[in-house]
Amino acid sequence: MTNGKLPVSDPAQVKAETRRLLTQHRGPLLRVISLFALASVAGLAGPLLLKLVVDAVAAGTTVGYVTKVSLWLVGFVVLQAVLRRYAVAASMIQGEQVFAQLREEFMDQVTALPLSTVEKAGTGDLVSRTTNDVESVSFAVRFAVPQILVSCITVILTVVAAAVVSPVTALALLVGAPFMIPVTLWYLRRSAAGYLAERESYSVVNGAITETIEGARTVDALSLGPLRRRTIDDALAGSYKAERYTLFLRSVLFPATEFAFWLPVAAVLLWGGWLASQGVVTPGIVAAVALYAVQLIDPINTLIMWLDELQVGASSLARITGIRNVPADRTATGAKPDGVDIDVRGARYAYRPGHDVLHGVDLHLRRGERLAVVGPSGAGKSTLGRLIAGIHPPTGGAVTVGGVPLVDLPLEELRSEVALVTQEHHVFVGSVADNVRLGKSSAETAEIERALDDVGALGWVRMLPEGLDTEVGSGAHALTPAQAQEMALARLILADPHTLVLDEATSLIDPQAARDLERSLNAVLAGRTVVAIAHRLHTAHDADRVAVVEDGRITELGSHDELLARNGSYAALWKSWHAE
Repeated sequence: MTNGKLPVSDPAQVKAETRRLLTQHRGPLLRVISLFALASVAGLAGPLLLKLVVDAVAAGTTVGYVTKVSLWLVGFVVLQAVLRRYAVAASMIQGEQVFAQLREEFMDQVTALPLSTVEKAGTGDLVSRTTNDVESVSFAVRFAVPQILVSCITVILTVVAAAVVSPVTALALLVGAPFMIPVTLWYLRRSAAGYLAERESYSVVNGAITETIEGARTVDALSLGPLRRRTIDDALAGSYKAERYTLFLRSVLFPATEFAFWLPVAAVLLWGGWLASQGVVTPGIVAAVALYAVQLIDPINTLIMWLDELQVGASSLARITGIRNVPADRTATGAKPDGVDIDVRGARYAYRPGHDVLHGVDLHLRRGERLAVVGPSGAGKSTLGRLIAGIHPPTGGAVTVGGVPLVDLPLEELRSEVALVTQEHHVFVGSVADNVRLGKSSAETAEIERALDDVGALGWVRMLPEGLDTEVGSGAHALTPAQAQEMALARLILADPHTLVLDEATSLIDPQAARDLERSLNAVLAGRTVVAIAHRLHTAHDADRVAVVEDGRITELGSHDELLARNGSYAALWKSWHAE
């Protein structure tokens, strides 16, 4: 099943995932269940002891006997408290272990997603799954599952104990079932879809807000404020509608079950009183079964409440495990490139069927050359760069390296051939060294410092409070956009691919600093093929060749001087930019 973005697991897959986790953690789970069962058994002693006291008082007894039974009652209460304490501790530990496993597996799956899929899905859906959904599953694993186990065990043992005391009196415990079972089934049939829609609405809200914030400058430049406000309002309206529906389900479930809780208590007293008046049972038996009926209220109420939370967790688990259903955007054939030259032949690409962004592009990248790609916004420059970087498979034609289509290479091998650096750079929580080391996990300190020095970043890194060991990212030392960009370029140097696609990779640095950085990179990138997509035309001036992309086609290709001499589109762009 899909929601138009990233896939969502169907109920069968969620059940299979649950069985897998239960099987893997069977030992600790049995220990938790055993502790809770023993605690529940200890709690069942109270009504039985009360029965003894009531019947003894009715028949005539001594203070010593009552005191003795009362001490036993206190002992069982203390025993139940101790057992419950260890049971809760064991369940919380197990919950943390299960959640840690889920979280690690989820992060492995997310980081392995095809980038083309992530871009099509948008940030909102993925952010929602990695935040709201992970939090909901965490809450369910830590609290809902243990509480439901406790409640189920308690309910079963309590009913059994009541039946042992007096089967005929215990029949009154069942009068609440005709009210509770149909309403609960009605709720369960609707709640899964309702909560799934609710979680999806959160991703739509997240996406609308995130896209508006990230594109704030574009929104202002194009006066799109009212449109974006309407988009966010529509997303909030959809979320409100989804939440109102699940609230309606709860407003039916909770009152009906609340009524069903107390009905058995009244029924036991009435039915048991009549039986006692007929001499069928003793007053002590009625008191014991009535107390069992009261003891059922809390676990059943807890069960219903946490069942609701479990539905939320199950919906979130379906969205989290749905990541596994994302199809691969490439199939490695095992073919080996016989060179490092990249060829683009008749390449077409469409984000939506029937709406081509690129129209039969042909381009041969010469080994070690610098190619600048320029053109108006929306012409297809970045899309061409992503095809050359192997992120998107072309919808027509081919993009090859050494005669092998880029999409036929395993992702790890592809990244050793071609790498893409955009203006969007991420700073991960960790030290500067750890962030740079993402480009090469085995890099030593000296290699990291050389990479930082090559991009002109070593100076400011050494001025940080702890140098390379300074913690950066969320909640730690904040880097400027320019510093984050330089750190990303240092990662690139460590990765050491033979072809680089720089998609406005220095756009967040001021023009003079960008020129200095590009001069530094010239020496570092010597011998590598570089495709630079830029809006600053000094990059084109320094390139070996310039490709002008207009309306999804390469309309001009040649050196800076050659294109100026043609007096075409590039010359017009150059004159316009140079006049600023």
